[in-house]
Amino acid sequence: MAKLSTEELLDAFKELTLIELSEFVKAFEETFDVTAAAPVAVAAAGAPAGGAGDAAAEEEKDSFDVVLDAAGDKKIQVIKVVRELTSLGLGEAKAVVDGAPKAVLEGANKETAEKAKASLEEAGATVTLK
Repeated sequence: MAKLSTEELLDAFKELTLIELSEFVKAFEETFDVTAAAPVAVAAAGAPAGGAGDAAAEEEKDSFDVVLDAAGDKKIQVIKVVRELTSLGLGEAKAVVDGAPKAVLEGANKETAEKAKASLEEAGATVTLK
């Protein structure tokens, strides 16, 4: 097998859909036993410990899945928002909305997940963060 240059690899990745690229990353992580997640600084490192154990666990969580539970009455608006958030094509975004409950974003940081949830809810969707 010929060794591919960085440019050739990037050109190949540009042709993949977001879902195909996500599947590739998962397979890469499993094959080489690595994690492709960007390092995230813990925001609550200097915060005093207190409260219930559940609250502390919730504060430490730095990766969220944005799950579309239902599209609601404004399905077209929800599809548009899904396309904006994920860069999916029209057919793929429609499939996500039609397949609800379905994850729209996986492994997003808290700020991104909350913005995505707000955008989807504003469009009329029912969303949960996991």
